[in-house]
This record gives sequence, C-alpha cells and structure tokens, in this order.
Amino acid sequence: MSVIELTQDTFQAATQADQPLIIDFWAPWCGPCRQFGPTFEAAAEKHPDVTFAKINTEEQQELAAALRIRSIPTLMVFRENVLLFQQAGALSASQLEELLTQVKAVDMTAVHAEIAAQEKASSTTH
Repeated sequence: MSVIELTQDTFQAATQADQPLIIDFWAPWCGPCRQFGPTFEAAAEKHPDVTFAKINTEEQQELAAALRIRSIPTLMVFRENVLLFQQAGALSASQLEELLTQVKAVDMTAVHAEIAAQEKASSTTH
C-alpha cells in the first residue's frame, strides 16, 4: 500500500478507521526525516493492513501545533480513534517492524473498556 498525505481536513476521518494508522510527521528540510522516508515506505509495502500516512509540518502547521509536535520526525499510531503510540525520532527498520507487530496485537475491546472505565471514574469524582 502506498503512503498517503494527511491534512487538517482528512486527519480526523483517518484516525477513526478500524485499520491501524501510523503517521510520520516530517518536513522537507529535515535530514533525519528524509533518511527515515524509505524505511517508512518499505514498511508500507509490507503491511497492507496498516494505513501509512505522512503529515508535512511545514504545510500543516496548525495540525502539528494542535498535536503538540515539538520535533521531527515524530511517529504517531492510532487505532479506532485511540492514540496508542507517539515518539519523536526516526526508528530503524527492525524497530518499526516491532512497533507494527505490537500495534496489531493490541486488544482494542480491552482498550475501549479501560477508556470507558476511566471516563466513568473521572465523571463521578467531579
């Protein structure tokens, strides 16, 4: 699967999909971002069951600011509108593979139940 470009207009819909979404925040002037690009694209080819996306922080400054992106490259992984992972810095190919394996193994039913329990607990304490 190819890598898609996300914008402020397409970001929300992409995070709500059932399929895992991994986002690479980058900029054209960023050396480490350019070095990580081929690793990210190779992983996209190997994992058609994951949506791979890039957000150009120069073109999408409001979105990057809203998501508190402080350094690039930064990776974020979402599943079913839940942020499961966020880390600044490029990963090696093997680290990216390990991350994808872990993300696919997450029991989202349990995650949603935990979120609901936390929301219920916080609403009863206010």
